Amino acid sequence: MTEFGKKKATIYDLSVLSGCSASTVSAVLNGSWRKRRIKEATALLIQRLAEEHQYTANMQARGLRSSRSGLVGLLLPIHDNRYFSSMAQTFEAEAKSRGQCPIVVSACRDPEEERQIVETLISYSIDELFIAGATDPDRVHEVCLKAGLRHVNIDLPGTLAPSVISDNFEGARMLTRAIIEHAQQDGPVLPHEVYLFGGRDDHASRERIRGFSDVKQAMLGGDPKACIHPTGYSPAMTARAFETFYEAHGKLPRCFFVNSSINLEGLMRFLGRHPHETFADIIVGCYDYDPFGSFLPFPVYMIRQDSEAMIAQGFRILETTRPPVVTHLVQPMLVPPRTALTGPLDALKDLD
Repeated sequence: MTEFGKKKATIYDLSVLSGCSASTVSAVLNGSWRKRRIKEATALLIQRLAEEHQYTANMQARGLRSSRSGLVGLLLPIHDNRYFSSMAQTFEAEAKSRGQCPIVVSACRDPEEERQIVETLISYSIDELFIAGATDPDRVHEVCLKAGLRHVNIDLPGTLAPSVISDNFEGARMLTRAIIEHAQQDGPVLPHEVYLFGGRDDHASRERIRGFSDVKQAMLGGDPKACIHPTGYSPAMTARAFETFYEAHGKLPRCFFVNSSINLEGLMRFLGRHPHETFADIIVGCYDYDPFGSFLPFPVYMIRQDSEAMIAQGFRILETTRPPVVTHLVQPMLVPPRTALTGPLDALKDLD
């Protein structure tokens, strides 16, 4: 209970406690204090007092006053993936720090489901929408445009709205170079010993395949297209592709690029059905990061996509009055084997 008894603390109570004007307190609580050039120390003081006195914004009243609901949405393709779950965690923290209420939903890579979900979110009067990994971003854009909803594409670009994505081409180049150089430590590597598995006909996969082909051609020669198996993002399809390759060759490739952690799961399903000798000398590159994958019994190089930077850039774009329709590239990070990085989950508070 606060010193105000059973009555909940208001903006005016926090104004008295902090010695700041009510408008300053309001700017801190709704996340616009940076625009107002309010000192960070002042913002931290007000945020601490708000937490101590259990301040909660009346979102309905705020919406009536400002014609804004305070709701901001994130549309994901799936939840059960470390990259997208990390993105959601970052999005929620960033939205809350701005005084907004985050809503996170997934559409399972179904274009019709994407459209219906966005229409439902619009019916709840969300103020802004982050569209992550949509199968058809431009179709979602049309729905948002009709409703006058500010939106930005994340992870996969569209042609009609601003987009923030990983630099998939450069990330693929880093990953391909790393696995080939590792393999070369044990002797010459031939072009037919380096493969790529996974991905589909989307912008991210095309750029990763282009980066893979560029480096492989430069380092090893040969026809890189002959060693590319786009299996989609299904673990089952990926496992089947590895099984087909194994049946045809009696072994796995010496080193190979796996297009996402979902495809890496397909590799794990394949390996679970075969003896240790099947994967005793393989070298793997995965275009996604999962600390558990980094500690497998064979070398696994991984690409960590910077979802924190992408989400932050998305919010900055939505603060712009008329943002240009351009694609912003965010540099990913190459993670060597046996490396556990920190991330958004480290911000979780332990309970006693």
